[in-house]
Amino acid sequence: MSRYNNIIQKTSEDGKKVTKPVIYPPIPKSDQDIYVRTVVGDRLDALAQTYYGDVSSWWIIATANNVGKGTLSVPAGTLLRIPKNTLQIDTDYINLNNY
Repeated sequence: MSRYNNIIQKTSEDGKKVTKPVIYPPIPKSDQDIYVRTVVGDRLDALAQTYYGDVSSWWIIATANNVGKGTLSVPAGTLLRIPKNTLQIDTDYINLNNY
């Protein structure tokens, strides 16, 4: 699964390709969130698979922790918050991006 799956590209009336920006919702902290300390080789997509069963949910972990700008790798020893309220996060994402 590509990290670019959320990017929508359309062709304008004049034939130019236009990319719609993806807007990620703020992800407030919750008592249900869990915290993990990363080890060598951890990646956002692999962590999303482990905790959500879906590699494409990497952006939830990245957004909640303000990481992953340009890479899915995470430095070893980083303390990451893994949000558990994914249903609300997905709903907020859909609403922000007009799907």
